[in-house]
Amino acid sequence: MGRIQPIGDVARDAGLPPEAVFAHGTTKAKVDHRLGAAARGTGARTVLVTAITPTPAGEGKTVTTIGLSMALNRLGKRAVCTLRQPSMGPVFGVKGGGAGGGKSLVVPMEELNLHLTGDFHAIGAANNLLAAAVDTSILLDNPLAIDPEKVTWRRVLDVNDRALREIRVGLGGPKNGIPRDSGFDITPASEVMSVVGLAADRGDLRERLGRVVIGEDFHGHPVTAERLGVAGAMAAILRDTLDPTLMQTCEGTPALVHTGPFANISYGNCSVLADRVAANFAEYVVTEAGFGADMGAEKYLNIKCRVSGMRPDAAVVVATVRALKTHSGHFPLKTAAPLPPELFEENLEALEEGCCNLEAQLATLARHGVPAVVAVNRFPTDTERELELICAKAREFGAAGVAVSEVFERGGEGGVALAGEVARVAESGAADFRFLYEDDDSLQEKLWKLATQVYGAGSVQLTPRATEQVRRLEAAGFDKLPLCVAKTQYSLSHDPSFKGRPSGFVFPIREIRLYAGAGFLVPLAGNIMTMPGLGRKPAYRQIDVDGEGVIQGLF
Repeated sequence: MGRIQPIGDVARDAGLPPEAVFAHGTTKAKVDHRLGAAARGTGARTVLVTAITPTPAGEGKTVTTIGLSMALNRLGKRAVCTLRQPSMGPVFGVKGGGAGGGKSLVVPMEELNLHLTGDFHAIGAANNLLAAAVDTSILLDNPLAIDPEKVTWRRVLDVNDRALREIRVGLGGPKNGIPRDSGFDITPASEVMSVVGLAADRGDLRERLGRVVIGEDFHGHPVTAERLGVAGAMAAILRDTLDPTLMQTCEGTPALVHTGPFANISYGNCSVLADRVAANFAEYVVTEAGFGADMGAEKYLNIKCRVSGMRPDAAVVVATVRALKTHSGHFPLKTAAPLPPELFEENLEALEEGCCNLEAQLATLARHGVPAVVAVNRFPTDTERELELICAKAREFGAAGVAVSEVFERGGEGGVALAGEVARVAESGAADFRFLYEDDDSLQEKLWKLATQVYGAGSVQLTPRATEQVRRLEAAGFDKLPLCVAKTQYSLSHDPSFKGRPSGFVFPIREIRLYAGAGFLVPLAGNIMTMPGLGRKPAYRQIDVDGEGVIQGLF
C-alpha cells in the first residue's frame, strides 16, 4: 500500500476543479454537489455491487467494491467508488469498522469510521430539532391541533441503544411537555438521512423537508414540518451535508462517501449526488448497495434509480465459500460467536445446497434486466474444488461472468480478473433495465410483487393496523410511492431462521410508515427493529487510543 496522498492531489488527478473542492484537513474534502447536475449524458458506466444474503461468516462486499475500483484503474479505466458513511452504532457494536479491509481499504479508516465531516451529526440535529418543535407546539397551545397519540416522528441517535427503543416523553411536570409514548431510532433510519441521500440540490432538499409528515391532527389530516415552520431551519442545519466527502483508497483511487442509510430499515445506498458527482469525472462509478440483492440492490433499483435517472450497466454479486455453506442450514452460526471449525473443511455437498441463495439473488437482478458478474471472494481455507463449484453454479444460474477475487490479500492486482469481466459485461450493452413495479400499481400489488418475486413468499398478510394504514394512505394519494421494506437482512424472508432460499411462506406486515419527504413508504415486516442493541462482546471493547492519539482496534 502506498502512502496517503494529500487530498488536493487526489482531487487534481481526478480532474475536479479546485473551486469545487473544500478541504477538511489534508486527507478528506467536501466536493460541491452542484457538479452532479451535469452527470446525465456523461457516458459514465455504473456498476452496482451487491451480495448473497449476509451471514456471520462474512462476504466482503465493501472490500470488493473498493478493490474493484482499484482494479479497473489498473486496466486503464478511470474509476471511482461511491460508499456510504459507516454508522457508529455498528462500528462500536457487532460489525466493527466499515472501511474495507486487508489491501482493499478507504483511508484513513479512522476518519471514515468516526465523525468524518460531521454529516451524521447534522442529520441527527435536524431530525431532533423537528422532534423538539413537535412537542413544543403541542405544549404551547397546540395551534395545529396535533393529536399527541398520532405523532409518528421519533428522535434519533447514532449509537446502538436498545433502552431507548420505547420511551415516554414529557414526564416531570407541565413545564416539560405533554406525556406521550415515543422512542429513538438509529440515525441511519431517520427519514432526514434519506431526504439528504435522495435530494437533487438544495432547493429539492428544502421542499422534501417541508413534506415530512410528523403525524396527524385531531381531524386525521397529516401535519408536516412545513406547517410547523421548522423545515427552513432544518435546511439551514443541513446546508453543507449535500456535498459528498472525497477520500481515497489505499492505492489512491478516489472514493466518494456520502450518507449512510441502512438497507434493512432504510434504502441502503449512498446518495444520489455522490453517484452523479462521480459520473462527472469518472468513466466507471462503482457503487455499493447494503446487504443482499433482495435488500440494498432491490432498493437501489426501485427507489434510487427512480430518483437519480441513472441505470446500472452491470452488477457484481459477492459470494464466499463459507457463507454459501452456511446457507445450506448445516452450520448454525451465532453473531459474534466463533465460526465452527468444520465450516473451513471442504464440503461440496453443503456448498451446493447453499448455492440456492446465490441463485435467488441472481434471479432478482435478472428480473430487473441487470446482467450480473459473480465475484467469489477468496479465503485462505477455500479449496480449488469449492471455488470451481461456485463458478460452475453461477454460470448455470445465468451469471454473465464469474471471477475469483483476491483484493483483500493483493489489492487492485488481485481484482484484475474480476475487473476484466465487469468491464466486458458493462460495455456489452446487455443491460435492459426495468422496475419491478409501476408507480400506478396499488400498494398491495407492489407488496405482493416484492414478497413473491424477490423474497420468495407465497402470500402477504397485513395486520389490522397495517390494513387501516393502507386505506388511509390510498385515500391521501400516497399509495403511488415506491416501497422500502424493512425486514431482516439475514434471510430472504422476514425470519432470520429461514436459510438458503425459503419459499411459500406468509410474509407479515405489521405497520406501514409514511416517509413523504424521502418519497417512499416503509412497510415493517416481522419483528424488524429500527434501533439496534449492543451484544455481549461489542466491538468497542477492542478500541482505544494511545498518548499520541493513534486509534487502535478499529477494524
